[in-house]
Amino acid sequence: MLKDLRHDTLVCTAVTIRQSRSCVPLGPISMKKILLLFFIFAISSCSVLSPNRSKQAKKNVIIIGAGISGLSAANQLKKNGFNPIVLEAQEKVGGRLKTDRSLGVAFDEGASWIHGPIKNPITKLANESGAKTFSTDDSNIKVFDIDGSEYTPKKLDAAEDKYNDILENLAGNRDQSFAAIFYKKYPQYKNQRLWTYMLSAFLEFDTGGDIYKLSSLDFDDDEAFKGKDVIITNGYDNITNYLARDIDIRLNTKVIGIDYSRDKVSIQTTNGKYTANVVLVTVPLGVLKKNVIQFTPALPNKIQNAINNLDMGTVNKFLLVWDDIFWEEDLQYIGYTPETKGKFNYFLNIKKFADANALMTFAFGDYSKQTEAMTNEQIIEEIMLHLKKIYGNDIPRPIHMLRTKWNENPYSFGAYSFVTNGSISSDFEAFEEPIENKVFFAGEHTILDYRGTVHGAFLSGLREANKIIKYQHTTFPANYAQEKSEDR
Repeated sequence: MLKDLRHDTLVCTAVTIRQSRSCVPLGPISMKKILLLFFIFAISSCSVLSPNRSKQAKKNVIIIGAGISGLSAANQLKKNGFNPIVLEAQEKVGGRLKTDRSLGVAFDEGASWIHGPIKNPITKLANESGAKTFSTDDSNIKVFDIDGSEYTPKKLDAAEDKYNDILENLAGNRDQSFAAIFYKKYPQYKNQRLWTYMLSAFLEFDTGGDIYKLSSLDFDDDEAFKGKDVIITNGYDNITNYLARDIDIRLNTKVIGIDYSRDKVSIQTTNGKYTANVVLVTVPLGVLKKNVIQFTPALPNKIQNAINNLDMGTVNKFLLVWDDIFWEEDLQYIGYTPETKGKFNYFLNIKKFADANALMTFAFGDYSKQTEAMTNEQIIEEIMLHLKKIYGNDIPRPIHMLRTKWNENPYSFGAYSFVTNGSISSDFEAFEEPIENKVFFAGEHTILDYRGTVHGAFLSGLREANKIIKYQHTTFPANYAQEKSEDR
């Protein structure tokens, strides 16, 4: 689902500067990264090949996965004379970007926000595709304790300032989790509900990982675009459907094996076999961790170690609809500080930007996984206990609910990737080196600076497409990818 499902009142580079209530990177982006971004944007906006060369290079590449990284790569390849074939296991495009409109409102099960819209490539895509956005005001929030009392703005601001200061200066190590280091240094916050709420609704939401598994060393070394976050109000699928236009996509085609032991790569699917000189693998990290795809020969140690070391976080979303609202219509967010970490402690007021009497709440960390074994009735009951503490026992029950179960989702096995204790952030970079210039990897788990984000996934697709374009014209023979139709 990618962590753009959360807004960056959270930790933008895992440390949020909330004074301005906007997404601000921790420090200046290096000149190397600036030049890299300039190169990616420049090359994605025009054809890499000369007109004559482009006419000579109308060939195919097999891309596994029709999420935004796969679609990004497919579009870039097609601009440059290729005819990519995209194999998608699901019945739809978009991957973890999935929109449900069954209740009359666009419920994005995966990403909801564009983080840092200034110069963000997703902003341009939103404009082109007809996706509508709304700027969410992170300062428009009220937070309540378990007795229904409201935390004063002064107390909230002081706690958040302290939180930001601590996270900005916290020094961890590879072998200990964030929670181990944090509570060892600040034991006074162990049983404070407000601090449990911040570590959950801010840090766990942003990173996707439970703080008892999150690395204390590299939790905060990603980058961010500038600008106030915006939420897509009419569905993220507007963007993925836009990118899927004119691309050859084979739905309901699950890849189960990749054999790159010979000159050409053999891709075994549930619908037959494909062969190619090049394959771009964009499936989520969780799918790689579950060994859904068997690689022959086994993946190089560097890549396999990265798969083993990194992990998939789980953040689940719950949309509840009522006949009428009982909360403040102009309030953007509602916070609650329960005893249990990660338990329905954060509510987004959908009524603020859509014609729906709805709230969306979340479950974070390990509690998010626990919710997947709960019935709808149990979920509603637990959520209502929190809302009744705030608004009283007479509030009505919701008439409808939609929910996600990302941890058990067989197409992702989690929401988005994070750095665990025992891993290092450079593990994300292990995927950037292709295997024998035949097997390439893209996805939010393959881009260090923008990991776990929609724009990160998109940029990784451009990165790998440009590598394929470069390598093809120096190494690969003509007509190098073909489909074995008799095996389909």
